[in-house]
Parts: sequence; structure tokens; C-alpha cells
Amino acid sequence: MCAWMIGDVQGCAQQMNQLLRGLETPAMNAHLIFAGDLINRGPQSLQTLRTVMSMGERARTVLGNHDLHLLAVACGIRPMHKDDTLHDILDAPDRDELIDWLRRRPLAIYEQGHLIVHAGVLPQWDLEQALALAGEVEAMLQSERWIDFLTHMYGNQPARWSDDLAGDDRLRCIINAFTRVRFCQADGTMDFAVKESAESAPEGLMPWFEVPGRRTEEVTVVFGHWSTLGLMLRPNLIALDTGCVWGGKLSAVRLEDRALFQVECPQARKPG
Repeated sequence: MCAWMIGDVQGCAQQMNQLLRGLETPAMNAHLIFAGDLINRGPQSLQTLRTVMSMGERARTVLGNHDLHLLAVACGIRPMHKDDTLHDILDAPDRDELIDWLRRRPLAIYEQGHLIVHAGVLPQWDLEQALALAGEVEAMLQSERWIDFLTHMYGNQPARWSDDLAGDDRLRCIINAFTRVRFCQADGTMDFAVKESAESAPEGLMPWFEVPGRRTEEVTVVFGHWSTLGLMLRPNLIALDTGCVWGGKLSAVRLEDRALFQVECPQARKPG
């Protein structure tokens, strides 16, 4: 069975459905892996979430920062932002079922030599450690303590990984790496202020995937999150966020042979 990896949908259900219809005929039975941020900012967050959930085991998604934001808002831990489009989910009769399904999604998926995450992987981590650390957060989100964990999830510190980190600091560092990181310093310290393209990085910062000695260089890492980076197809790297919600494209790459399929998207949200 073939597998398609799909970039950030962000509530653009119409374009997602168009993309799924446009994939070649076997795609009706194809395995689908979404790179996170299924919802928010686009106009149809509820429809997007219901559609992916209804596909059962055929579709998998990693958690993105907007997905985690929904969990926090639903629990009353964070207020909604002015540009959020989460009201339809929060007011839905199946809200609790949707939230419960979402909190049980993974932070990382390893499929046929590809490591799929939403934002990035810290350069200090190899594949085995990355999957193990993702599992630590997943276990907490799927536990009875998940709401308490969400109250401690936000913050930019610690910005640098250490194997000695423990408790909330450890889990926060892990979740920031998988769902928020774009730029790092040479020692792997994360920066959360700069969101521009890779070429616009201030001195001393570089994309997380270009930090010297990155320990996942032998693995193909697939990620979304970074719309100003755009589509990137390297031997060991696939970037899939092509700005669907900003009027760009929604992209899918077939895992087996890197075939690319895209649909044009109307602008649902203006940058800034």
C-alpha cells in the first residue's frame, strides 16, 4: 500500500478534499500521514478534523502547535487568539470525542525510513531518542493527568536540550522541539522569535536541520510548520508546509517515490 505525506491543512477542508480526490486512483486505499496543524486559521476546522478522524487507521497525523492550542483552549487553559477559527469545534455536539481523539495523536511517526514530525528534531537527538522522547509526551497527553500537563506546557525555557532535564521542563523542551522550532544556534539552542525564511536568519542562527552534526542526518525527516520555507525536497529532508491557508498550495508527497501533488488554495488568512 502506498503512503502520501500531506502538509499543514489548517482548517482548509475544501482544499484537503480536493487534494485527496486528485491523488491517483489507488489513493482511495492509500495510507495518509498528515504533518500536523490540521486545524485553525482556515475556515473549516471542524470539517477537517471530522474528515481525518472518520478515516480511521487509514489516516494518521502528528500533533502540531495549533492542534495543541485547541486542546489548551478547550480545557480553559489558554484564551482564543483573535485569528483563531476554533469556535465550530468548541461548539460542536461531538466536541469531547474530537478533543479526546486529538490528544491521542503522536508527536512523531516513523514510516519506511521517514521520520514525520510537525516542526523539527533537535540536532542532539538520533532517531531512537527522538521516538522515545516523543513517546514520553504522548504518554502524558493520553494519561489522566493530561489537563494538568497542559497548564505547564507553554514557555520558551529550557531552550536547549539536556538528558538531565526532568519533569515539566523536560516535556516542555520536547514538545517545543517537535511542534515549534525553526531556528537554532550552533549548539542546538532553540530560537522562537524568528519566523522568516531560512535565508533571513539573523547572525548566529540557522535552520534546525542545518546545525552541524545533526544526529538524524541519516534519516529522512519530514515536517511542516514553516510556510515561509516552502516546499523542500532534499535526500534526507522533506518540508511540506506550502502556505495553504495563506493563499499558497496544499502539498502531498508520495513516500515511495517522492511524487508530488499540489492544489492551489485561496487566501483564507493574510500574514500579520
